[in-house]
Amino acid sequence: QVHLVESGGGLVQAGGSLSLSCAASGSIYSTRVMGWYRQAPGKQRELVAAITRSGTTMYADSVKGRFTIFRDNAKNTMYLQMNSLKPEDTAVYYCAADSRTSLTGYEYKYWGQGTQVTVSS
Repeated sequence: QVHLVESGGGLVQAGGSLSLSCAASGSIYSTRVMGWYRQAPGKQRELVAAITRSGTTMYADSVKGRFTIFRDNAKNTMYLQMNSLKPEDTAVYYCAADSRTSLTGYEYKYWGQGTQVTVSS
């Protein structure tokens, strides 16, 4: 089992920056991949960025060049640095983890409670 706790988020003006973090407790095996999903009102949940324990990453096209995902394996913690934020980045951001090795193509098994990110125009 894995317990994921997000922190960070909040309200920022367009063009600003925010950082999210996700601390994982439990089986390290179950956090081979970690990722950030987001869900805006009325929209489907989407995978924003993901990272393996070895550092391989993926980003949604909408955030490439603006968001950076990284992790500290010693702390079993993942981070998302969000720069040049846009109003369309407004959503609830969820931390997720899975024991599989591929980054995409399935829904991750373990989920955090979510944290709100609001970008004002």
